[in-house]
Amino acid sequence: MNNIRNQKYRKPTQDEQEYAEFLNHIREEREETSNFAKSLLTFVLGVCCVLVFGLWFVQKDELIIGIFGEDSVITKQLLAVGNVIKSHTRKSNGWTLFGKQQNILLLGVDSNGAGTDTWKGTRSDTIILMNIDPATHSVNAISIPRDSKVYIAGDYGIDKINSAHAYGGVELAKKTVEDTLGVKIDKYICVHDEGVMEVIDALGGIPIYVEKSMNYDDWAGKLHIHLEKGTHTLSGKEAVGYLRYRHDALGDIGRTQRQQWFLRGFLQRLQNPQVITKIPEIVNISKKYIKTNMSVYELSQLAALAKGFDESNIQIAMLPGAPNAKGGISYWILDPDKVQDVVNRLIYREEGIPDKSAQLVGGIIYTPSQLAKATSLKSQLNNLGYTVNMMQLPNLPHNQFHAHNNNITNSFYAYLKEKVPTIAKTQYVYDPMRYYCAGNSDFTIILSGN
Repeated sequence: MNNIRNQKYRKPTQDEQEYAEFLNHIREEREETSNFAKSLLTFVLGVCCVLVFGLWFVQKDELIIGIFGEDSVITKQLLAVGNVIKSHTRKSNGWTLFGKQQNILLLGVDSNGAGTDTWKGTRSDTIILMNIDPATHSVNAISIPRDSKVYIAGDYGIDKINSAHAYGGVELAKKTVEDTLGVKIDKYICVHDEGVMEVIDALGGIPIYVEKSMNYDDWAGKLHIHLEKGTHTLSGKEAVGYLRYRHDALGDIGRTQRQQWFLRGFLQRLQNPQVITKIPEIVNISKKYIKTNMSVYELSQLAALAKGFDESNIQIAMLPGAPNAKGGISYWILDPDKVQDVVNRLIYREEGIPDKSAQLVGGIIYTPSQLAKATSLKSQLNNLGYTVNMMQLPNLPHNQFHAHNNNITNSFYAYLKEKVPTIAKTQYVYDPMRYYCAGNSDFTIILSGN
């Protein structure tokens, strides 16, 4: 016990320092994609809620007529769609819409600057493949690093996967992901970053408490962030700057926290009754900045499902690989065997056969402020019969549970959550590359304090 507590005061070994540096390098390569995953998904589904459900939450068809006019074509279409949604909502909870497993590709694309085409020549800097399974009422998501080195479909040769959208739009991006992972993509949702700013402006801004003064200028990237500490109603441009800011000691971890705080403010803003008057403007924005092959009804049902998502029951993973620079170009080099393992587990819902004779080893990685919780957790796991390795690192992402191999099945995770309730709400990550791993552990629990 004393040895554990003394870890707080001893100087990290060279191996620990090198491991921490490796993790920091990994973060720099992948966080542009993985950290924004929830923000993109929640924003898209939030807009879907505004467009589709907003009118019927207030349960006043007269309000639609008052906004668009009694004889308006828009009024007739909205009332018709509303009646369909009301009818289906009484009959199901949304899962029956999909009938079978569905793979949905989420893309977040950048901008080539003012006056350029919204969709042509733009890269998809956020790429997420989501699998919905109505049989188990569960959702899995794979984050695909934008710098992944792949063959671009259509004889475009080898390049970063985010270039596929620049070469051939969403269809080429979709085909490239399908070829790379060996999967079929059923639906896609593509959102342009300019749409984020315009929707926020249409809503009248987002109330946010800015926890520190932020000042940063990237003249080449045309990113200028100047925010003072305190409570502000951020404009679209200010909100995007707040979301992208990471130039402090916390780096991407701090940015992740800010994205979460932003989403709280965004969802609170959607609950304001005055948002109903903004729907015509948001409809026009969505037409320009959101591209999808899903119907209005499908989007509404997906938004309804999102309201009931339990984060601890969503499996997430990043495509396994390692950073590599060749000729001055930074790539994420995928590990073929590990990639197939992730796809089998999260998309095809296949789990390997665990070795029942194996003595499972747990790991705990914690920040200095979480030493007491880590010590208590180690004791609980020891009482369950598991050997536990511990490691302290100065900065960590959110509280997470990382499964590293086939011995850690979904049923094992459910069992462990029941026996150790303190981990019940931790985010589940399938991590066969052991990016976060204490010793040679089969599973690792991260206690970040975030």
